[in-house]
Amino acid sequence: MSPRSTPNKVRASAALSAFIAFHIIVIFIWSVPSEIRPVAGFRKIVRPYVLWVGLNQSWDMFAPNPKSVDQYMKAVVITDAPKMRVYAFPRMEDLSVWQKYRQERYRKFTESILPDKYSGLWPDVAKRVAYIYANPNDPPDKVMLVKFESAIDPGKTKTADDANAKPTLFFEQYIQPGDLQ
Repeated sequence: MSPRSTPNKVRASAALSAFIAFHIIVIFIWSVPSEIRPVAGFRKIVRPYVLWVGLNQSWDMFAPNPKSVDQYMKAVVITDAPKMRVYAFPRMEDLSVWQKYRQERYRKFTESILPDKYSGLWPDVAKRVAYIYANPNDPPDKVMLVKFESAIDPGKTKTADDANAKPTLFFEQYIQPGDLQ
């Protein structure tokens, strides 16, 4: 072993340790449900990185104000034929344990995109769903995004196809040929 390889290994080990320590600290501070001034300041600094990497976590399912409404969405694609296709975004109730682990980010995505403040992203979601159903012989003509809501009743067992879920059309867009590229 050459004398030069030892300092390189030490630097690499130190860099890896710093990387891991940084992420442990960021995840811990981000996950603490507290608005203490230094914690809030640190969150503001690392927020862009946390969101970009996908480490974000919200505490809205816990106290003091747990969610009282179950929301999910589906997309309806009308083709030129005309045929209707329904795209169901992944729901955790419908997935196996392994699938839940792999697709949790889609639950976060659909949960996060439903509020009106993210309406600027709805056209891109519609175009992506249209792209899934792109067929040169029967191209998508229109995409409608539908939100389903039902009250969460702590005493009731929830099923994946809840008949009480109220559908609401919250976005629709005609698809142009250039949207499918």
